[in-house]
Amino acid sequence: MSQVTLVQIFGTKKCQDSRKAERWFKERRIPVSFIDLKEKGLSPGELKSVATRVGIEALIDREGARYRDRGLKFSAPTGSRIEQMLLEDPLLLKTPIVRRGKDATLGFSPEAWTAWLATT
Repeated sequence: MSQVTLVQIFGTKKCQDSRKAERWFKERRIPVSFIDLKEKGLSPGELKSVATRVGIEALIDREGARYRDRGLKFSAPTGSRIEQMLLEDPLLLKTPIVRRGKDATLGFSPEAWTAWLATT
C-alpha cells in the first residue's frame, strides 16, 4: 500500500481558488492541511522550496490590492527583496500555493494535481 503524502494548501479563506483547491482534494479523499496566510506565512525553507518550483517572481501577487496599497507597483522589488517581503507579509503571495513533498503549484491547477496522484 502506498503512503499518501500530505497536501498543504497555503491561501486565505476569502480566496475562491484556495477554497476550490481544498474542495478538489477533499472530493478525492486526499488529506489536506489548509494554512491560512492571514494567520501564518510560509517558513523561509518552505518559501525557498516553492520558489525553486515556480520561481520567486511568480509568487508575488502583482494584481492584488495589498501590492498596490503598499506602493510596490512603483518600487518593483526584485530577488532577495521579494523573498524578504513575502516572509514579512504573506498576504502578498499569489494563492493558492499547493505543496506535496517537493512538488508545488501556484493557482488552481487540477491537471498538475492529477499528475501527482498518478505517482502515489
